[in-house]
Amino acid sequence: MTDQELVPVGPGRDGESAEPKPDSVVERELAAAERTEAIPELDVEITLEDVGADAGEDGGSGASVADIEALLFVAERPLSRAELRTVARLSAEEVDERLGDLEVQLSERGIRLISSGDRVMLGTSPESGQLIARYLGADAVRLSPAALETLAIIAYRQPTTRGVIDRIRGVDSGHVVRGLLHRRLIHELGRAETPGRPILYGTSMEFMERFGLTSLEDLPPLEAEIAAQLAQADADSDQAEAESEETPAQDG
Repeated sequence: MTDQELVPVGPGRDGESAEPKPDSVVERELAAAERTEAIPELDVEITLEDVGADAGEDGGSGASVADIEALLFVAERPLSRAELRTVARLSAEEVDERLGDLEVQLSERGIRLISSGDRVMLGTSPESGQLIARYLGADAVRLSPAALETLAIIAYRQPTTRGVIDRIRGVDSGHVVRGLLHRRLIHELGRAETPGRPILYGTSMEFMERFGLTSLEDLPPLEAEIAAQLAQADADSDQAEAESEETPAQDG
């Protein structure tokens, strides 16, 4: 191959130099930096909740009732309404509307919408309980009378402390309470504003699902005798707390 056959390489068309033009990469970057510096910084923090809320309020691609059902189906835990607003891009009113429609649609099916406070989840219907228990072999995890008694006290008195449970039952309930916690039928709600700040207990979503409740309002009414016993236990508990608060003052 001779020199005449060589073809020039580079941006030039007629043998122009392959050296970069004045508008090089470095110059372009410097120009971009100058334009960026000319834009004032905005001290605004945008969160995921803000994005979800704005999308819902603007009437964006908000989730349908079927979408909410699918989301609750795949969720591994109860979801709060705030989480639904963010993920589904709906306003608070739209979330309540979707959940209400879903509850109606599921009322005649084997799945129910279960709600506890601000949290919601899907659970099986009470009518299917015996069939599901037969399949799961629920006899192996049957609750003892002591566990059922303690669970009933917590369900109707929540939030309540172990001291109140002990006074109502007349025996120490520490072992039973730990067993209910292990089975996730109850959970800790916080601490009471009383001396010693004892732990407050309440029923869980698993409790509601197991006993076929869609809300705590579905708990059957107490018999008059049991209601009287609980009222007396309330009075005894208040008196005991008052005496415990007065004891330090007397010692002083």
